[in-house]
Amino acid sequence: MTDYSGPHDPSKRIEPAGDRASELPASDDDRERVAEKVRAAVAVGRLAIGDLDDRLTRVYEARTLGELGAAGRGLPDIGPRDALVVDRAPTSRLALGIFGGFDRSGEWVVPSRFTAWSMWGGGRLDLSDARYAEQETVVRAVALFGGTEIILPDDIEVEVRGFGLFGVFGKRGARNQSRPGAPRVIIKGLALFGGVVTKTRQTGHRSVEK
Repeated sequence: MTDYSGPHDPSKRIEPAGDRASELPASDDDRERVAEKVRAAVAVGRLAIGDLDDRLTRVYEARTLGELGAAGRGLPDIGPRDALVVDRAPTSRLALGIFGGFDRSGEWVVPSRFTAWSMWGGGRLDLSDARYAEQETVVRAVALFGGTEIILPDDIEVEVRGFGLFGVFGKRGARNQSRPGAPRVIIKGLALFGGVVTKTRQTGHRSVEK
């Protein structure tokens, strides 16, 4: 009779690699990635807002990758425009163009309050690829003998409340309808002998409306 009491005893169960991986500890970065996926699912209507707190609680209480996977089960990976509101520190809070200009564009995190000043100069504030620290953002735009152009993606809600005195404060980019849960940007301020112009950029392709 063959003795199987050695190290290769077939009676001993070999645990699948996948089972072992699920027991690995979850890191803070792992939890944050799944949390962003949960928030994005609510923003685009894939997950009911009433389920948000329960899902996030499970995410942040997860101790292993297996528990974390269960907390995010059934939710798709984040697309390029899904996670518009993120839990990250703002990139900057002020853009200033005095006797010169500024260009704030690219991938950046907009704070809940942002100020753009143009005085005897000009500036360009581009939110096309931006993310937002809060669901609602207020942009204060002031143009004194200068001009500011604000580029807005078409998948957010925009309200323009600015005032032009011997100048123009354009409201072309304003719109009240967007996808459910989309961020809301309120643009207010003053154009005095200058102009603040808002334009919409399509998120599917990057051509600006003329």
